[in-house]
Amino acid sequence: MSNWLNMPPEFTQFINILATHKFFITFVVIVTIFIAKLVAVKLIKRKSKQGKRLQINMVNNVVTLLIIVFVFNIWSEEIQKFAFSIAAFIVAIVLATREFIQCFIGFIYILSSRPFRIGDWVQVKDYYGEVHSTDWAKLTLLEVNIDDYQYTGKTLYIPNSQLITSVTKNLNFLKRYAMHHFTIVRDDTVNPFEFIEELTNQANFYCDDFRDVAMRYNQLIENRLDINIAGPEPHINIATSDIGNTQVIFTIFCPTDRALEIEQKLTADFMKLWFKHKNAMPTPELPIKVVE
Repeated sequence: MSNWLNMPPEFTQFINILATHKFFITFVVIVTIFIAKLVAVKLIKRKSKQGKRLQINMVNNVVTLLIIVFVFNIWSEEIQKFAFSIAAFIVAIVLATREFIQCFIGFIYILSSRPFRIGDWVQVKDYYGEVHSTDWAKLTLLEVNIDDYQYTGKTLYIPNSQLITSVTKNLNFLKRYAMHHFTIVRDDTVNPFEFIEELTNQANFYCDDFRDVAMRYNQLIENRLDINIAGPEPHINIATSDIGNTQVIFTIFCPTDRALEIEQKLTADFMKLWFKHKNAMPTPELPIKVVE
């Protein structure tokens, strides 16, 4: 303590000069935090095998928060004076920055309620995608085509304000297994009930190799969501359309990356059986016209 009190006056004067130059201090603080961020990100990429994006996203959010806190503390006096000087224009400023305020509130909502995590599949309005990252302004999604469960290669940037004013659906379990629905429509010349048992056997055959895993995953989803969902057995229902055509509705609980493959196989089996029964039907005899 005595050594600190007996510092040379030149060093004390240097410290006082630094304290009065807030721009320099702010620059040093920001550079230091960014260097620490780069080091942390490199360590995460080098050591972590899983969950890299989640950890990097947390580091980015912590860095942003630290910069805001430090800059606000350094410039608190100036910010206070500036706030008093623009008191007459505060309403206009709030209106002008309303979207940014809503985005920040949406970010607080994400942190507090945690409706999804990095890597989850979500739906926001009509947009589907995998959560890539979040920050105070936006939600970044890797767009997914929900019809074939494939990445489109597009990146969606959704303002956090949209998360407050619209419904956000967590589709996380679709990332591994999907309740895949598809419908085949044909005319009413063939009765599909004649071969529905054979078609069901084919569906069970295609799902047999992952049946045990699907059953465990199905139970995991039911226990986590506290609901009952269809599956893992395939279901085939017969219905009719408004114009009288026959509809064959398939429901398959299967791995997401095999949904289209199984759909194509069942479609091929259905068409084969449908044409087989259609060709086996007797051809109606044409009336014989007698010419006098």
